[in-house]
Amino acid sequence: MVTIAAKREFKCPVTGMLQLIGGKWKPVILYCLRSEKRRFGEIAARIPDLSRKVLTQQLKELEEDGLVTRKQYNEIPPRVEYELTDLGKSLAPVLNEMEKWGLENIINKQ
Repeated sequence: MVTIAAKREFKCPVTGMLQLIGGKWKPVILYCLRSEKRRFGEIAARIPDLSRKVLTQQLKELEEDGLVTRKQYNEIPPRVEYELTDLGKSLAPVLNEMEKWGLENIINKQ
């Protein structure tokens, strides 16, 4: 599968990365999914300041860019799970470093 991300041309690697994961919520969503797949409600509960409408939009964009997969089960009630793709999982070291920096320079400084 060739993702939308792979089809885009970027002159700067940082610009390219920020086009895919930039913004207020995408890094947080990816961070939430970095260790395991989660249902929509689980993600929403872990990010309470994020509206369900924006979460839906951001997950759709992450899916379109090949960073997240969405699996819908044919059950009642409906169940949908989100998980990082291999491309999304490749961001784990970056997210882990962001976590480390945030702990050292923001959380532990309070």
